Amino acid sequence: MNILEINNLKKAFAEKEVLKGVDLTVSSNTIYGFVGKNGAGKTTTMKMILGLMKSDEGKIFVNGKEVKYGDNETNRYIGYLPDVPEFYNYMNAREYLKLCGEISKMKSDDIKKRTDELLEKVGLAGEKKKIKGYSRGMKQRLGVAAALFSRPKLLICDEPTSALDPIGRKELLEILLEAKKETTIIFSTHILSDVEKICDEMAFLNDGKIVLSGKISDIKNKNRKNRYIIDSDGHNDELIGVFEGLRKISDDELELIDVTKLSNILEYMSNNDIKPLKIERVEPSVEDLFVEVTKQ
Repeated sequence: MNILEINNLKKAFAEKEVLKGVDLTVSSNTIYGFVGKNGAGKTTTMKMILGLMKSDEGKIFVNGKEVKYGDNETNRYIGYLPDVPEFYNYMNAREYLKLCGEISKMKSDDIKKRTDELLEKVGLAGEKKKIKGYSRGMKQRLGVAAALFSRPKLLICDEPTSALDPIGRKELLEILLEAKKETTIIFSTHILSDVEKICDEMAFLNDGKIVLSGKISDIKNKNRKNRYIIDSDGHNDELIGVFEGLRKISDDELELIDVTKLSNILEYMSNNDIKPLKIERVEPSVEDLFVEVTKQ
């Protein structure tokens, strides 16, 4: 089942078209990377999914129900983690989650059970100090717990790792991977390495449109190029002089684009007692693909 469907979504601010007809489908229990440069329209899209901003055209469906501006009915299916979550800093984590449960009108026993479960999940089970003393990473982890408290069918994460240090990012990504067992996650970001680590599917937003989307493995397969890296054990200049299509990318490595020449190069190296230290087929990274499609 598709937990989120976006059809022909358009939005302009004055003369600037931010979204020019976005179509997006997200299936259940996946982590979906929503990728774009800063200012590409990712946050605008998130706000319209939440019913906080009116679209100029198009429709959005969450769990099969249409999202309507100003009507938060579909938000009962959604948890939301902004890039900088805000809290009541005079509370501790347990007190804050208790408040989340009370707002959701949960029973007290259920609130305690869910609080214990989530604090353990995000690594804050033994933390008793007030939220005002939390690091940025701790606040993001508490933000995930709060967003997951009512067991949403869709968790929207808007640039959640953008301000975290490497350790904080790693911890948060691990928490999101674990959270996928109970919900679907929209992971909006411009940090492409994070997408590659945890996402099942992704969409590239550029110039107001989705320019590439699908399963990451399928996208890589369709856009794979026959590119090889060769370490010729100190014979780079010799090989470049013999074969066209080779270029030096470091003191030790050559790049070959024309795969038809690979067998000839290997034969030459064998005949001239040149030992290849490395011959590696290079897989396209998410960053490579994004740079390529945004240049078109």
